Amino acid sequence: MKNRSRNEIIAFILESVSNSKSTDGITATKIMYSAFLSYSQLKEYLILLLDKDLLEYYPNTQTYKVTYKGTHYLSIHKQLIEMIVTPTHY
Repeated sequence: MKNRSRNEIIAFILESVSNSKSTDGITATKIMYSAFLSYSQLKEYLILLLDKDLLEYYPNTQTYKVTYKGTHYLSIHKQLIEMIVTPTHY
């Protein structure tokens, strides 16, 4: 597997959380496994995403949910990937 950029990892985490089937959110362990992260990487990224208001944490259920800002980030990331990957003809 190739090395992933910081933005790719962030998008992977946000997508994992937003694709959660549970309405209560997703636990850190499930994020770690679905995003293929080590525990130390997970902690670092969760702190970053919470600090930037891309994720919300609910202590009573110990789960995470994507915020509107996180959904917007994910949307823009997908658009950029499409622009880079999809060939354009002039």
